[in-house]
Amino acid sequence: EVQLQASGGGWVQPGGALRLSCTGSGVTLRDYTISWFRQSPGQAREWVAAIRQGGSVTYYSDPIRGRFAISRDNAKNTVYLQMNNLKPEDTGIYYCARGRPIVSALSNEEMYYSWGQGTQVTVSS
Repeated sequence: EVQLQASGGGWVQPGGALRLSCTGSGVTLRDYTISWFRQSPGQAREWVAAIRQGGSVTYYSDPIRGRFAISRDNAKNTVYLQMNNLKPEDTGIYYCARGRPIVSALSNEEMYYSWGQGTQVTVSS
């Protein structure tokens, strides 16, 4: 069974940092583009960042560019999202997803084959 396990969420004060992990079982994550999405309270789910299959090319949405970094550890079959300088507007449930979208479709949820269960990130003082 193919599963993605998202973890690492929690509560942090503004300006703090968290590292999210997305670990695959039954699937080799380096063979796929892995994206992180988030859903803030009362809002639609939005794409945050992606790392392309087979390598380390990365893409970021404008709200988080320069603060977040996505990376892979192929030996651990895990993709990370390092989140620095967190803001209250970063609060939400963060999901990882695997697929093979073209670059122009990275934010299209229909291009992804499977999703992790989500991990809650809360940024508040």
